[in-house]
Amino acid sequence: MLMRCWNPRIEEMPVDELRKLQYRLLKTLVYRLYSFSPFYHDRMKEAGVHPDDIRDLSDIRRLPCMYKRDLRDNYPDRIFTASRDDLVRFHVSSGTTGKPTVVGYTQNDLDNWTDSLARGLSSAGIGRGDVIQVSYGYGL
Repeated sequence: MLMRCWNPRIEEMPVDELRKLQYRLLKTLVYRLYSFSPFYHDRMKEAGVHPDDIRDLSDIRRLPCMYKRDLRDNYPDRIFTASRDDLVRFHVSSGTTGKPTVVGYTQNDLDNWTDSLARGLSSAGIGRGDVIQVSYGYGL
C-alpha cells in the first residue's frame, strides 16, 4: 500500500499556514538561542541582529551562520543549549583533522530527525516493506 505522504497534517498544510508555522518556529528558535546561548548571543550581536529584527521568513538571511570550526573551537560542549541531563545521544567525529566535533541531541531532536527522515524517504516513494542501505564513508 503506497502512502501519499508521511505526515499529512504538515505536508498538506496550506502554504499560508505553513509559512506562519515556519515563522513562529524560527522566531522561537532565534529568541531561545539569543537568550540561552552565549555563543549565539555573541554571534548575533556581531552580525548586528536581534530577535526583534526577525519580522518575516526572509529575515533568516540576516542570521549569522555556524561553521564547523565553531564546533571545534567550542569543544566539547560549550555550544550546547540543552542541559546535560536532557541530552540522550552524542555524535562525535573521529577528529582526524584536529579536535573532534561533538553534537548532542535531546529526545525531541531525535524525534524531529526521525520524522524528517521518514518524510524524505516517503517523498521518494519508500514505504513499509522496502529495504534501503545507508553507507557512510567509514571504510565500508
